Amino acid sequence: VPGLPLPSSRVLPGLLLRRDFAAYCPAVGDLRVVLVTEPLRPPLAAPGVELVVDSEGRYQASLRWISRRTEALMKHLQSNNVKLLLSSVKQEELVISCAKLHGVSVVECLSSEEVDLICEITGVSPYTPFGDDMHREITETALATFCQPLLLGSKRCVHVGFTSVSAFQPHCLILCGPVDGVNEQHAAALQGAFIMLQQLFKRVEL
Repeated sequence: VPGLPLPSSRVLPGLLLRRDFAAYCPAVGDLRVVLVTEPLRPPLAAPGVELVVDSEGRYQASLRWISRRTEALMKHLQSNNVKLLLSSVKQEELVISCAKLHGVSVVECLSSEEVDLICEITGVSPYTPFGDDMHREITETALATFCQPLLLGSKRCVHVGFTSVSAFQPHCLILCGPVDGVNEQHAAALQGAFIMLQQLFKRVEL
């Protein structure tokens, strides 16, 4: 974080996602989290199937069907006590507005590395909503102890505390300095220190 003094650097428990909420609905206590890797606005036709809409009336009816289907999905998430939706893709405004209406926070555009890390920490797989039975109980949920916005300098981030399925407890290191160059030097030094520790523990194990 450039522009902050070095003493502002700190270690935080949990995972820091370097993006803002697309929708934020504050919640207390343990939160159920769902991870998705596809748009939640339902398609009108299956992949490879051409859909022909031959009138304005049918087009409006199609839009109403999409809206009802999206709202039904959000109600399903709400009924399964899901409070946080993490998405690797950008969701459409209809999805975001339905999520706000049903008290579900949304974070979009997670990187593949973040998705893999969340799966490793929580032991869950991404949720596929439009299968044979959208109303089945959602078993692909993780638990988080907190989820809140965090302001780092001028950048808003998402701070999530996941309940890990193993002894590994994720933490993040916030490095602060007057300019980017100083932060990069500190990051390089810390990376070197961690590499040295990794090599040391490998030798001890051998």
